Amino acid sequence: MEKVIGYITENYDRYLSELQDFLRIPSISTLPENNVYMSQCAKFIAEKLRAANMSKVEVFQTEGHPIVYGEWLGAPGKPTILIYGHYDVQPVDPVELWDNHPFEPVIYDDKIWARGATDDKGQLFVHIKSVEAFFKSNGCPPLNIKFIIEGEEEIGSENLTKFLNLNRNMLKCDAVLLSDTSLFDKGIPTITYGLRGLCYMEVEVTGPNRDLHSGSFGGAVANPINILAQMISKLHDNNGMVAIPDFYKDVLPLTDKEINSFKKLKFSEKLYAKNLGVAELGGEKGFTALERIWTRPTLDCNSISGGFKGAGAKTIIPSKASAKISMRLVPNQAPKKTAKLFTKYFQSIAPKSVKVTVKELHGGHPVIMPLDHKATIVAANAMQKAFGKKTVFMREGGSIPIIVDFVKKLKAPAVLMGLGLDSENLHSPNEHFDLNHFKLGILSSAYFIQEFSGK
Repeated sequence: MEKVIGYITENYDRYLSELQDFLRIPSISTLPENNVYMSQCAKFIAEKLRAANMSKVEVFQTEGHPIVYGEWLGAPGKPTILIYGHYDVQPVDPVELWDNHPFEPVIYDDKIWARGATDDKGQLFVHIKSVEAFFKSNGCPPLNIKFIIEGEEEIGSENLTKFLNLNRNMLKCDAVLLSDTSLFDKGIPTITYGLRGLCYMEVEVTGPNRDLHSGSFGGAVANPINILAQMISKLHDNNGMVAIPDFYKDVLPLTDKEINSFKKLKFSEKLYAKNLGVAELGGEKGFTALERIWTRPTLDCNSISGGFKGAGAKTIIPSKASAKISMRLVPNQAPKKTAKLFTKYFQSIAPKSVKVTVKELHGGHPVIMPLDHKATIVAANAMQKAFGKKTVFMREGGSIPIIVDFVKKLKAPAVLMGLGLDSENLHSPNEHFDLNHFKLGILSSAYFIQEFSGK
């Protein structure tokens, strides 16, 4: 490993320069006008994989954005790892809140600032560079390596799901490695072993057949906004629990080992609240903040809309009001079943004065990885070697639906070697990535490759 580590150290400045070039490409997957940049970004990744000496690299066109695949299978009898990442990024709005141009990366305070820096270009790039280091210093890596890099993670990974269904043999592996999650805290090596799922719904409440004058009709006709607000208020009880019948029926309880592991983590709820600018935390009573974020299901109203939203006044009773509501799910909850439970309950609490429609927009299953699997153990050891500290284990409140597909369809564990921080403004203005974690991530990836090979 000395040669590999030496190569990483000697070429770090070049790695950083290439990352800046990567971040300059405005690969916003949700904007049709940026499609040309999506293709440009896929081409950039393919070039870097070829430069890293992958023997086969191909850009697959899809109905959406391109998928980049690379492989080197020159280690017969050795394990195969599949490295996953995504090159698409979130929109930059509101752009006026950025301190620098979102796609012109700048470096200061030992951080790189740009859209995609931590989610997921910076984290993805560490693995490409660690693989390159093996080829350039040792001739080749000690195991077989595949890459699958998509451009639609931020919009649901629809085409990667289709691609996976059609190419299971090509993607067959012994473990899936990715970095698209967070460290527990700065400088603390972390393996995420659980992700929450998602059930995302849209509801619409319709009252009169047109907008009405609030003076002429107010008091005689139900106001859809008022009714919708009342219905949303009935989705939780006084203890912060979701009020939908059977909502918690399938929730997998925490093990004693997990509870004790969480207690050992240094986490201040007071500091957490202070950093968020709130006087106190909320949520389901009887659980710690970490338990509520990582291991308990939730229900949140993400948006509510209706009536007149322009400047000035317009006194109406609106014809319609709508809301988008997300539910984060935990093992063993299923999004389809949860959607049915939500729909039944929401319709049951609607008064006869309005009509209610409920639509399921999309969802994803939660996932939990065994802590005793070889890949997880090796990853924890690899990060500990790179960071010089003992690795901690945590769950994550967010969702990466494609990970569930990898685990189920490839029959391989997923190793979530997160390198970002929740404070790095992913999805927000002034996104950034700690450059110390960038370098330690390259080393962690290299140690994983070495140790998972059996050497």
